[in-house]
Amino acid sequence: MAQTSAEQMRAWTGPALFSFGFRPFFLFGAVWVVLAMLLWLPAMTGALTLPTRLDPVSWHAHEFLFGYLGAILAGFLLTAVPNWTGRLPMVGWRLAALFTLWVLGRLAILGSANLPAGTAPAIDLAFPVVLGALILREIVAGKNWRNLIVFALLAVFTLSNAVFHYEALSGSYAAQGYGLRLGLAMAVMMIAVIGGRIIPSFTRNWLARTERSARPAPPMQRFDKIVLLASLGALGLWVAYPDSIQTGMALVVMGALHLARLTRWQGHHTLAEALVWVLHVSYAFLPIGALALGTAIVLGHPTAAAQHLWMSGAIGAMTLAVMTRATLGHTGQDLVAGRATLAIYLCLFGSVAARFGASVLVELSYVSGLLWLIAFAGFAVAYGPILVRPKPGKTA
Repeated sequence: MAQTSAEQMRAWTGPALFSFGFRPFFLFGAVWVVLAMLLWLPAMTGALTLPTRLDPVSWHAHEFLFGYLGAILAGFLLTAVPNWTGRLPMVGWRLAALFTLWVLGRLAILGSANLPAGTAPAIDLAFPVVLGALILREIVAGKNWRNLIVFALLAVFTLSNAVFHYEALSGSYAAQGYGLRLGLAMAVMMIAVIGGRIIPSFTRNWLARTERSARPAPPMQRFDKIVLLASLGALGLWVAYPDSIQTGMALVVMGALHLARLTRWQGHHTLAEALVWVLHVSYAFLPIGALALGTAIVLGHPTAAAQHLWMSGAIGAMTLAVMTRATLGHTGQDLVAGRATLAIYLCLFGSVAARFGASVLVELSYVSGLLWLIAFAGFAVAYGPILVRPKPGKTA
């Protein structure tokens, strides 16, 4: 007899950490961000030599974009896809094996100087390839065709990781290469697509529950599709021609469109609950980053600070927002942001602001790094016990 998702999870008698996909990947994704930052900071000062073939900046960029974000995407998709398709989630030792594959990728890239050329990239790419195959199988088996776009974005994201490795092995500065820009572009598109579904939905639910009259525009209307198509074009230009004035102008248009999209979701009515307004603020970094990056390109200014509005802002904030909400919701906790959760959000936003300001006052980069560490270490400390314990009412 076929089991329901709940029955399958109850049947698992091993560690609670492997009873649902979000648990290991959310927890250790945050732990990895902290460890990677603690390794990178002394590496940048010359106090520590990392045993990797990548230069310190490229390693830092890779391990955040493809290492950390890869883990969070896995946790999110392994949790969301069963809801999309009505099929069983991955639990138990199969989940533990997939998680181990991600860990091996992190260790291989960090120690790649001690491995034959090409070995570490092959180990690293095994994880997203297997994850993509699993997601595609579930979408096809569940005939959930509307979510093929998510698989397509994941596939191109994996391809961008391969391009990053190729550029690094070829002697190029991968931190400014096609692979990184393509990967970041796909991450931005994932936020635009998935955020465009969950933010209006969660906002509507909260407004209805609290008996407020305001309602966000329904997700994925004609305007949303126009915004997504325009974004795909602007980001494609940025990947191919990052210094072109036409690219800068396209990014400015993209930013304006996403700001208009964001205002349709009624975020200003959600200030009473941080779990909801944090989604709106996190999404705001997408248009702000596009506007800042486009303006910098048009004016011929350095773009690193603007690009970090997407990296640490849109990606960092949105992943933390989703991680906190999903953890609370799927472990039987109240969907309310406590003091620790609010502190995590504020530290992350402070880190992004300080990183942007570091382009003027370099000392702010240390403030940014410290706040970043506090935010992700705070998540691990506050949410770690919830993620490793069985859901209330279930014994290990």
